[in-house]
Parts: sequence; structure tokens; C-alpha cells
Amino acid sequence: MRKLSLLFMSLVLLLSVVGCASSASGDKELIVGIDDKFAPMGFRDEKNEIVGFDIDYARAAVEKMGYKIKFQPIDWKTKESELSSGRIDLIWNGYTITDERKEKVLFTKPYLKNSQVVAVMADSDIKGINDLAGKNVGLQALSSAADALASNEIKSQISNISEFSDNVLALSDLKNGRLDAVVIDEVVLKYYMAKEEGTYTLLEESLAPEEYGIGVKKGREDLLNELQKALDEINADGTAAKISEKWFGEDKVLK
Repeated sequence: MRKLSLLFMSLVLLLSVVGCASSASGDKELIVGIDDKFAPMGFRDEKNEIVGFDIDYARAAVEKMGYKIKFQPIDWKTKESELSSGRIDLIWNGYTITDERKEKVLFTKPYLKNSQVVAVMADSDIKGINDLAGKNVGLQALSSAADALASNEIKSQISNISEFSDNVLALSDLKNGRLDAVVIDEVVLKYYMAKEEGTYTLLEESLAPEEYGIGVKKGREDLLNELQKALDEINADGTAAKISEKWFGEDKVLK
């Protein structure tokens, strides 16, 4: 009886080990934190499905890693705390690389260039950044747009700066006349300029050039290296170029 009991316990232990090994290899899921109103990088389409360049790019890389993927819409203001708490594994949605953010997260190599620009209505009398003096300006809270504006001397001359949870709300207030201008990512503005032709104008002067990267939790160099390897592979085999051409009409991915 004792031998049977020991045999049974051994079988249970063996099955649990096998089960854990299977879970660790084939069933691992990476949770990607996104702003689901950040077109064309990551947003909801007319069917309420999450789509965009970063969505396709992330799927391709995570598939290359052999993992499952889950996109988790988050409050963009809390992105770093969501990452550090472990509620998400990656920040991946037009996430600008800055020195301040490097102190909080690990970054992959840059994969896309961008600029912070100023959007106004097509019939606006604002022609340059200096014309923002005395105006009402909007931007996404705790975004690189806020950093770009803060580093420009025009900020002290702006009448009022309104912060929004996302760019869609800021552009809505611009259209409704509650704002005179919006500081926004160039890739986002160009998407809406193409979608709503003749509505917005992009000022020729940009506030700051920047680059996008993927954020990984501090201490997870293993995940960072694994992800970067997958990104390098899909960049080299043409997968990334095809995704870029789908969303931008050209290959904009940094190699």
C-alpha cells in the first residue's frame, strides 16, 4: 500500500513538472500596454477592434518569440507604473525615448522617427510657433508633446495650456474652437489630416524630433534582449517593411 502511495505521489509530481514546463514554453503571454486612441500606431477601428502599425509590428515580433500576445488599453499617464507593477510586460504604442524615461524603463533600439509638431485649423491665422503667444494650446497629458513644449521658450507666452487624456479629445476641442492649436505627434496628425482632408494644417516648424522605442521593465534584460532579437529578425526579413508600407505607404522602420 505504501509503495502504491509513493508511486501515485511520484506520478502527480511528474505531471505537475511537465505541466509547468509546457506552460513556461508554449503558453507564455506578453501583455502589451497601449493607448487605444493613438492612430495610426494603435487605435480602434469601426468594428471596435484594436488595429494599427504598432499592433501589427508587436504581433509579428511576439509571434517570432513564440509567445501569445494580449493588448491592454491603459491610461497613458500611468504607463510606467503599469509596467513597474507587472500589470503589463511592455509599453508599445508610439512611446518616445527620452532621458527621463530611460531612468524608469529599459528601451529597445529606436524603430521609428517622429517629431512633435503644432496642429491648427486650416483657416487659422497661426503660421508659426511664435504666433502661439497669447493662444490656447492643448496636448496629451504626460506625453512627449508636453516635454517638447516645456523645452521651448514660447511656453511662457502661451495664454493657457490644456491637458487631455488622449489626442482625439484635444483635436475635438481644436475643431470646436476651444483651442487655437494642439501639440501632437507628427505621425498622428498626418493620419488625421489624410482622414479629414482640409480640416487641419501642420506648421512647418517642429518643436522636437524624436524616436519611438518599446519599454521593458527595469531588471528584465532577458526579455529586452529576446524582444530585440525578434525585432532585428523581422526587420531583416522584410516583415517590418511590409507592415510599414501598409500603414504609411513607405518603409519608415529604422534598421
